[in-house]
Amino acid sequence: MLYRITTDKDEMDIDAIHHYLSRSYWAENVPKKIVVKAVENSLCFGVLLADISGKEKQVGFARLITDSATFAYLADVYILEDHRSKGLSKQMMKQIVEHPQLQGLRRIMLATKDAHGLYEQFGFTPLTDDKMFMQLWTPNVYQ
Repeated sequence: MLYRITTDKDEMDIDAIHHYLSRSYWAENVPKKIVVKAVENSLCFGVLLADISGKEKQVGFARLITDSATFAYLADVYILEDHRSKGLSKQMMKQIVEHPQLQGLRRIMLATKDAHGLYEQFGFTPLTDDKMFMQLWTPNVYQ
């Protein structure tokens, strides 16, 4: 199987991304128009798999919301279940942390329920002062 990672938004399969995200624990029921807007306004990474005919299928995704100067937030990271344990999330994370647009940032943040081990391999650590950070949290916004 031939996998590749792209940042070209024209190659992102919005339907596939929406299908996964709308069933995820962090974006359940997210409307497709929200996914479209999020992709348009983010630096996106898509993991694509080419079949023997050369047709590609989206099997993974991540996006960064960033000002490209000081800060980025990593969101919506996934690899489809059938393609996990092949090192794809590590390959994608390597490309993310090495991407030219993300160099020199003061902070990259993310939230995860279950992938701490992956992100720690790329230098992510728990917040050093969680009292400094605040949030406006609307968990049921898509309900």
